[in-house]
Amino acid sequence: MTTVAEHIVTALADSGVRQVWGVVGDALNPFTDAIRRDDRVEWVGVRHEEAAAFAVSAQAQLTGTVGVCMGTVGPGSIHLLNGLYDAKKSHAPVLAICGQVPSAEIGTDFFQEVDNDTLFADVAVWAHTLSAPAQLPHLLEQAVNAAYAQRGVAVLTVPGDVGDLDVPKHTTTPVFAPSPAAAAAPADAVRRVAELLGGDEAVTLLVGCGARTARDQVLELADLLGAPMVLTLKAKEGLEHDNPFEVGQSGLIGNPAAAKAMDACDVLVLVGTDFPYRDWYPKGKTVVQLDTRGEHIGRRTPVAHALVGDAEATLDALLPQLARRADRTHLDKAVDAYRSWHDGQQALLDPHHDASLLGRARAVFDNPDERIRPEALAAAVDRLAPDSTIFTSDTGMSTAWLSRFVTMRGTRRLVGSYNLGSMANALPMALGAQALDRTRPVVSFSGDGGLMMLLGDLRTAVTHDLPVKVVVFDNGRLGMVKLEQEQGGLPEFGTELDNPDLAAVATAMGLTARRVTDAGDLDEAVAWALAAVGPVLLDVVTNPDEVAVPPKPTLAQGWGFAIAKSREAFESR
Repeated sequence: MTTVAEHIVTALADSGVRQVWGVVGDALNPFTDAIRRDDRVEWVGVRHEEAAAFAVSAQAQLTGTVGVCMGTVGPGSIHLLNGLYDAKKSHAPVLAICGQVPSAEIGTDFFQEVDNDTLFADVAVWAHTLSAPAQLPHLLEQAVNAAYAQRGVAVLTVPGDVGDLDVPKHTTTPVFAPSPAAAAAPADAVRRVAELLGGDEAVTLLVGCGARTARDQVLELADLLGAPMVLTLKAKEGLEHDNPFEVGQSGLIGNPAAAKAMDACDVLVLVGTDFPYRDWYPKGKTVVQLDTRGEHIGRRTPVAHALVGDAEATLDALLPQLARRADRTHLDKAVDAYRSWHDGQQALLDPHHDASLLGRARAVFDNPDERIRPEALAAAVDRLAPDSTIFTSDTGMSTAWLSRFVTMRGTRRLVGSYNLGSMANALPMALGAQALDRTRPVVSFSGDGGLMMLLGDLRTAVTHDLPVKVVVFDNGRLGMVKLEQEQGGLPEFGTELDNPDLAAVATAMGLTARRVTDAGDLDEAVAWALAAVGPVLLDVVTNPDEVAVPPKPTLAQGWGFAIAKSREAFESR
């Protein structure tokens, strides 16, 4: 006979699932034993369930196939929540199998009992409890099908006594439905947009990750319209390299050229993006939005023309209806402004910048302790990492430096908590990415605050032979919070971190590690880390006072920063 747990594990393995992430526990014992006996599935035991959920969220985003994690009764399942919310916000198909107290005890406030169906109601597109073997295979099918169809999280709860029960002899094998086929937006809507774009009004494109499979089409659209292309962070992958129309990112981590390109246009075309920051959208523009999800249309900025459909298929229908514009003035101005800004950033990348006359003058104010500039670290990794590298980044300043100084060339991939904005995501996402292919380079841009939050899972890299390269921007700060406080006119408070020697900690945990304090050693240290065998941590002591100037700094922000720095000088220096 086959048990409930065996039936579920076999079905997932048959569908291509090769790993399950989690922490073992009583209600999961039937499942982990079934995994132990199925050579097709690897159990990846983590030190915190949150890391498991982040890891499979990354895997689902990278592969498009369902990622599977497990949490046992009560606290074990609760710990999954943050990583599952990341999967929800990233539209990643994930199945979480959660334990529950024995069936007879449900509803009695038993030890560790939690109402999982209620707990996961907001994060999950589907959440139900399997109470009897007769509910198989259809309950499992519904869970996986919902995760794929709605690109989200499905939670299947199994009481501790149910996993060991025998499945009826003639129970059929689960059949999981394929993802729906991509379809273009309606022809009439496409025609109206073609008529709008056939005029001579200046057009700017804001392109998101929903257009990553439509690279050729988006580039052709930009060329036909003479339109600069602003990319969201998640669109860097696949759309940034060899793109003569690209002018960087918008938002707080963006640049002035991108902001000007959006402000100076007459028509703003959103392609595959739900860019959430309302303040960064220009006012008074005619907006076209192309998205597969109708619920995204118009929720960030008023939209005059809605195209609900797949980006690639819709652009294939639109492009033949457009003629190439001769006037490239709007495009040329935006690209020239971006190149000028980009060239200005390059000075900071020289490890010896602060030794120059201009560098010494600036360093008096923003780097008095002569620490390594984080821009130089990000640029060194960009230069030296292979073109096949998968990058992850912690929410905060490490993402800002990656956004500005790492180019997604070649087959590079990028994953982060860019919709949820959680701390501590970079390491577990790197572990998940590395587990997909242990021969492919994976680099985590970790903040010191994020790394310390899930520090225990450094050991997971050693335990499961995951050769991730963890690059730590060790500025002794919660850097983004510090910047937010100072721009608001507040002296920094509560952001300082009394870190240990993170390289020494990593060495004690079994990783190869090195601490870098001299900018002159940066390139050699990064090259060493990338070449080393096995998991590596590079602890780089960076400047905590580095300022990532926003693309459109306001007078209020400038005064606020000046006031904050004067207060800090009186109070701490």
